[in-house]
Amino acid sequence: MTRRESRDPLVVARIVGDVLDPFNRSVPLEVRYNSRDVTNGCEFKPSAVARQPRVVVGGDDLRTFYTLVMVDPDAPNPSSPTLREYLHWMVTDIPASTGSFFGREVVCYEQPRPSVGIHRLILVLFQQLGRETVYVPSWRHNFRTRDFALQYNLGLPVAAVYFNCQRESGSGGRRFL
Repeated sequence: MTRRESRDPLVVARIVGDVLDPFNRSVPLEVRYNSRDVTNGCEFKPSAVARQPRVVVGGDDLRTFYTLVMVDPDAPNPSSPTLREYLHWMVTDIPASTGSFFGREVVCYEQPRPSVGIHRLILVLFQQLGRETVYVPSWRHNFRTRDFALQYNLGLPVAAVYFNCQRESGSGGRRFL
């Protein structure tokens, strides 16, 4: 592991490893709940993520399309993630330089509501081979981002960001050894 990789928040939080393979970010991705930007490792309570976020995808060619996937690899419990990965949201056919509202929501947004522990919620962006080349998965629980990307020839992600979420009355933060 290089020094740069060892400081990458996605590596430190085991997003790369548990959910994603190593990748190079090549497209800007902005995610915002209400007026607060999502940055790697920030914390939100369920009430703050009740509605889908505003997502802006970079790029300059409107003929390039992206798929956005939001998963929880810690469902239902970080100590025993038997539903890993839980699919909270999926939007396909997002044109470059626009946002998720310009895409096709194929899995409606489901508010994260962790009942036990601190959960990592990951938003992953993939570049599609073309428009209408990605379809609705059969289920939300035990979704596999890697397998999904392979099935639709999406390759490695072009961007990703994650935040932590715990129940409203929870306190403390995720600790990495």
